[in-house]
Amino acid sequence: MFNRWLVVLGSICIQICLGAVYGWSLFNQPLQDKFGWDKEAIVITFSITIAVFALFTIIAGKVQDMIGPRWVASAGGVLLGIGLILSSYATSLMQLYVFYGVIGGAGIGIAYVCPLATCIKWFPEKRGFISGVAVGGFGAGGLIFKPIIVYLIEQFGVSSAFFYLGVIYLLLVVGGAQFLINPSINSKHLDNGSADPFKRQLSPTEMLRTKQFYFLWVMFLFGCTSGLMVISFAVDIGMQLVQLDLQTAGNAVMVIALFNASGRILLGMLSDRIGRQNTLTFIYGLTAIMMFCMSTIPMTYLLFLFFVSVVGFCFGGFLSIFPSVTTDLYGTQNIGVNYGLMYQAYGLAAFVGPMIANATTFTRAFLISAGLCVIALFMSRLVTPPKS
Repeated sequence: MFNRWLVVLGSICIQICLGAVYGWSLFNQPLQDKFGWDKEAIVITFSITIAVFALFTIIAGKVQDMIGPRWVASAGGVLLGIGLILSSYATSLMQLYVFYGVIGGAGIGIAYVCPLATCIKWFPEKRGFISGVAVGGFGAGGLIFKPIIVYLIEQFGVSSAFFYLGVIYLLLVVGGAQFLINPSINSKHLDNGSADPFKRQLSPTEMLRTKQFYFLWVMFLFGCTSGLMVISFAVDIGMQLVQLDLQTAGNAVMVIALFNASGRILLGMLSDRIGRQNTLTFIYGLTAIMMFCMSTIPMTYLLFLFFVSVVGFCFGGFLSIFPSVTTDLYGTQNIGVNYGLMYQAYGLAAFVGPMIANATTFTRAFLISAGLCVIALFMSRLVTPPKS
């Protein structure tokens, strides 16, 4: 009798709070003003958070496959809340790295995989769409929480803002987690493998023995590298290549967030209709074109917004389609840990994309990214269901 849309409601509530991590840049200047820390050192906090977040998706995926998603997601919410509350007492960069980056990042990783895995089990007939909805909140989290974060910093200071946000995240994530219930064995919504290309449910060890996993992992890495490169440096790209002022270039952050969230839903739906393989081929090709154009075409303000919006849209698609294709190929029984392993490509891309951009000019970095997407496009045609 349980309404499966309540699972979606709880999932969105959780993901919006977790996705607020994308608003980290709002803390950079206030922290520098208060403590006098170097801004580049402050930004490392975000990189640590993303790396720890990705790593803990494996652990959480394994545990939630064993005991269910509710308690695991609740634990993630508590850990995230504690991490931010402790961050409010940080007086050194090392404390900030540990409290926000390690403890908070672990909380995000533990809670992140639970809504996704649960929704996929309840909606086997529309995996692409529901994956997009489940992770769409994450893409919109930075946008939704931006005014809240700005208000708290302005009214109470940056340290107190961490405290209040920690309390908010703890309450909302733990509250949303109470709706995460796996379908019962007799549920008509239970995915028993019939929607998969083959009936067998693969364990993580079995998945790692298939060549398809490594194709997908590299493809995921290349796609996220492009998206995170643009997201991380959107303002700098606008200021350097389009000669925009800081405030005008900052509009790109809002636009990317909107298209990122919509891409997760719309491209997930498209993959249900025309297939994961065809959709991946399409968005890799589109991303490659946009990155090539950004490298070679003199950009006006409108062209700049158009290019980064399309890249953000496609980036959102990667994050909704890869959970679905992982489930299609390897089943739902171990989707938590299986996708946790796949998701490590995202964690690595958080370093690779900015590293390429820092190592050379933006125009050359865009060309490199376009080339990676072309390689991924051809690899997408090689991904077929593994033999059972």
